[in-house]
Amino acid sequence: MPSPFPGMDPYLEGSLWTTFHATFAVEIVRQIAPQLRPRYLALPVERVVFEEVTDVAVTTASLYLGVSVVSSSTPTSATGASSVTIEPPLQIATVVPQAVPHVSIEIRDVAQRRLVTAIEILSPTNKRGEGRAEYLAKRRRLLLSSAHLMEIDLLRSGERVPMQQPLPPAHYFVLLSRAERRPLVDVWPLTLRDRLPTVPIPLLAGDSDLPLVLQAAFDATYDLLGCDLLIDYRQPPEQPLSDEDAAWAEALLRSQGVVGDV
Repeated sequence: MPSPFPGMDPYLEGSLWTTFHATFAVEIVRQIAPQLRPRYLALPVERVVFEEVTDVAVTTASLYLGVSVVSSSTPTSATGASSVTIEPPLQIATVVPQAVPHVSIEIRDVAQRRLVTAIEILSPTNKRGEGRAEYLAKRRRLLLSSAHLMEIDLLRSGERVPMQQPLPPAHYFVLLSRAERRPLVDVWPLTLRDRLPTVPIPLLAGDSDLPLVLQAAFDATYDLLGCDLLIDYRQPPEQPLSDEDAAWAEALLRSQGVVGDV
């Protein structure tokens, strides 16, 4: 069953995104690899980014704590040796970095295995904190290389990639930086109401662009994972929508019979 939304499904912009992201990248490879043969290879590449979750919950119970010492009936010797047990007044979880997998796509030529085009599907960790710094460093290396760079940002939250001029108002973006045209970037702004576009994948000079049908890859991924069974469309999405978009989404879901009339 397809997503009830025409393009990007906002209900995927939460805990499901990491799973969807990885499968989406593999589906893009499955779609384009046969068309690239025999001159090019499309390879899914995974790297791990460590992210620290620093949100700390403080309650009144943790602000005022009594400290007690449990004494032992065994006497303490004059040498200072003691069997007194001091119990900790509380236990608090520390911040432990979480390993977040990121899957990107590399198109390489068969003859020399050189990177021709990098396709990055952005994740929340690419758009905040240390993960953003790691991604921007990788992005700088790509922009200073001879490789083309495509960035697919299907997340409303977090910071956008840096541009010389502000990006237009939109929910989502696809950006294509052709090596020979830098610093100019082709931009596809998208809203919840738009289908995902078909975008060109540039290759080596002399070879025609390869069309990437993003909507087909998205639909296949949604169907393969059974997202219609995973998502409860009766609840609001994890990443809140504006009042206007929430009203539009509710009307859309009702019109398709995904949720009943309120």
